Amino acid sequence: MPARVTGRRARRARRPGAWLGWLFVAPAAVVYAVFVLRPLGLTVQYSFYDWNGIGASTWVGLENYTRLFTEPELFATILHAFELILFFSLIPVLLALFVAATIRGIAQSRLALVARTVLFLPQVIPLVAAGIMWSWLLSSTGLANELLSAVGLGGVTRAWLGDFDTALPAVGVIGAWVLVGLCTLLLLAGMSKIDTALYESARLDGAGPVREFFAITLPSLRQEIGVCVTVTVIAALASFDVVYISTQGGPGNATMVPGLEIFYLAFSEREVGRASALAVVLVALVLAVVLPIQRLTRDGSR
Repeated sequence: MPARVTGRRARRARRPGAWLGWLFVAPAAVVYAVFVLRPLGLTVQYSFYDWNGIGASTWVGLENYTRLFTEPELFATILHAFELILFFSLIPVLLALFVAATIRGIAQSRLALVARTVLFLPQVIPLVAAGIMWSWLLSSTGLANELLSAVGLGGVTRAWLGDFDTALPAVGVIGAWVLVGLCTLLLLAGMSKIDTALYESARLDGAGPVREFFAITLPSLRQEIGVCVTVTVIAALASFDVVYISTQGGPGNATMVPGLEIFYLAFSEREVGRASALAVVLVALVLAVVLPIQRLTRDGSR
């Protein structure tokens, strides 16, 4: 019997299907290795050198990493990214839960279709265009200040993206506007999979809409919420385009984030080593935040 099993395994190994799958995967694997793994490895390598991108490089060891956490301006970029999580992740997910539950209650009406379309529209608009549009809206003579003045709040008007106190929250509002539609659609898709019999049973027991939401809807959306939080946290930590278009990191360094700082260090200041070190730290931060979220979501689905 063991000899038969061994022979069967050998014949199965000689079948084309044993290596044909790897043959199909090979082109994508080569592209991934050349354009993702190799640049990632080179970035780690460059992070240990002082290099301007052209001339000879000098080994500096962990000096580039030490400077990231000892120079206030560089460390502040990391703190700004974590502050943006509040706007890019927490606010969109909470708003999306409320909006998705509301749309689900009027799912058969035309208003629900219109709401889904309007909310998802920011995902279709290029982020560069969104940044330009919001720069106009939040300027000192923009629509936001005009509306505030019209309702008698002219005293609080300001250049929202040009004020040290409001620039970062204003960028966060742009990010929240972009991401709330995506989170809403993801949560609506999750709500469509919930068995309606659960809601009928809850109503028979006298549960109201609020009780239904916290007892049935919210626990059933654990995986979808995990996806929303993962996507939005990555968007906050790796933010670049919206910040670059709307403020370019200003005023001063009030809205400077790691992605933008990497760009300036590498291409403006020719500090490729420091830029690479910040990029490695950024990847590590993203993994440190996202992997626990994924683990909690996976454990909750068992």
